[in-house]
Formats: sequence, C-alpha cells, structure tokens
Amino acid sequence: MVTRKLLVVLLACGTAAATDADAPPQGQARRMLVTAYCPCKQCCGKEDGITASGKSVKTNGGRFVAADPTLPFHTKLTIPGYADDQPVPVLDRGGAIKGNRLDVFFPTHKQARQWGKQWVDVTVWE
Repeated sequence: MVTRKLLVVLLACGTAAATDADAPPQGQARRMLVTAYCPCKQCCGKEDGITASGKSVKTNGGRFVAADPTLPFHTKLTIPGYADDQPVPVLDRGGAIKGNRLDVFFPTHKQARQWGKQWVDVTVWE
C-alpha cells in the first residue's frame, strides 16, 4: 500500500506511483437499525408518490432510502439484503428516522412488513 508520505517521496525521486484517484472507492461502515416503508398512507401519511427530495417513488427503480438529515440527499448507501446489495440513494426523510436509523423503500406494504426491523452494517459512499 502506498501511503501519502511514501507517495511524496516516490514522486520527488521521479518514480511513478499510483495516486488517490487510482485507489478503489472507500466506504464507511455504520451499524444501523433499518426498517421499511411503502408509499401507502399508513406508512407515509400521504399517497402522492413524491419523496422529501422532490423525486418520484419510481426514481432509481423504486430503490432508495429515507435517512436522517446528517446523510444528505443523493448520498449512496449499500444495505445488505436490499436492492441486490447495490448502492442506493438517500431520497427521503422521516419523522422517526434519527441518528443511526434508515427506512428502505418497497413498492408494497406486504414487502415492507416482510423486511421488518434489522440491525445491519450499512456502507456509506461519500
């Protein structure tokens, strides 16, 4: 592994070295309580299909999360067991979503209830 200090020394000596831009993206792991919701009135209090970010619930194929404002809109997260383990954006907020909590979106109430409540190691990609 090339550290920043070693990189400076290598570059000063005229030796080619990898840069930070060549490094694979690094995510930050967080243990989070993940619950689920759907676009029904029971889950959202409304049924207009629009998230807090102004996006439709169909955005990104309906695969997104509601998170605390400490995670800005469009931050990508990987949640094991959700969205085929692919990164999904933060597109919504929720009154009960505070701190290390997330809500994953599902198109139906039945699917949301099947998810239940799970503690998982979420990766935050910034």
